[in-house]
Amino acid sequence: MSRFITKTLSALTPYTPGEQPQDMKYIKLNTNESPFEPSEKAVEIAKEHERRLNLYSDPQCILVREKLAEIYEVDKDEIVLGNGSDELLFFSFKAFCDESRPAVFPDITYGFYPVFSEINRVPYKEIPLRDDFSVNIDDYSEKGCTIFIANPNAPTGKALPVETIEELVKNHPDDVIIIDEAYVDFGGESCVPLIHKYENIIVIRTFSKSRSLAGARIGFAIGAKGVIGDLNTIRYSFNPYNINSMTMAMAYGVLCDEEYTYKNCRTIMENREFVSNGLKSLGFEVIDSKANFIFAKTEKISGGKLYDELKKRGVLVRHFDKERISDYNRITIGTKKEMETFTETVKKILKAGEQP
Repeated sequence: MSRFITKTLSALTPYTPGEQPQDMKYIKLNTNESPFEPSEKAVEIAKEHERRLNLYSDPQCILVREKLAEIYEVDKDEIVLGNGSDELLFFSFKAFCDESRPAVFPDITYGFYPVFSEINRVPYKEIPLRDDFSVNIDDYSEKGCTIFIANPNAPTGKALPVETIEELVKNHPDDVIIIDEAYVDFGGESCVPLIHKYENIIVIRTFSKSRSLAGARIGFAIGAKGVIGDLNTIRYSFNPYNINSMTMAMAYGVLCDEEYTYKNCRTIMENREFVSNGLKSLGFEVIDSKANFIFAKTEKISGGKLYDELKKRGVLVRHFDKERISDYNRITIGTKKEMETFTETVKKILKAGEQP
């Protein structure tokens, strides 16, 4: 950090992304990417746009918004696209939070929430999860704030039912509720239908996980026209061409091949059950997950030690230093072969630790 950065930002602690090491070939189970390549239909459509990159992309993202509107049964004006869901989350902090309207979110959740609060100079409050890592909406009674709930939550994978989220939304008619559904396609329930009943809920989704476009960087938010208009005000004030032409074409192609997406989701859920059962048979505690990852620990080896030993053997998982979850590791669900290799590697590590 140089001496020129503003005093406001000098104390900012940036978000730490998952490792992307280049020193050897790893089985990457640390960043919740899809193990499957993008749909062939998406790739073909993207190639058709290669020679149009001399022109600006469509700032209204009409084709993608119309296709999303068809799939989710909403109006296209109830949708806004972002450069990944992270950008839309940032816009939400910018639009709906300030010094007089703090942000509220769980103490164990997506690590960008406190970062976005700090960079926007927004006061924030972290609500502790229950002992079982679930969100208790009764703890979110404070009014005059903007609430952010990742559902399913990360890194735990636990999810709330729609009726519980609806109760939260009803209890806060004058507050905006942001539901971050990055992982909902792996067994969770979407809150998108609630946008037709309530003007104060925004559902944010991503193409990175279930639709295999993590590298393309595209997400979308669905909500009543008023709040979506607010997000567009921020977007047009920041970068109206925030989605590039190739990404937009890829996204449209993926949306035209929904069966491919949901076939992959079913496979990931099957692999999640396989590896969960495998770890439980080895004495692990595995939190019930509705995401494309699991959160697990064992008394046989510390979370940090297991992470280190796996990495030495070419398997990357995600470990967090936060005291309450330091015994756990988050394991992305990959292919069946990758999960078999992971499980066998864990067995070898545990066996080596038992030897005198």
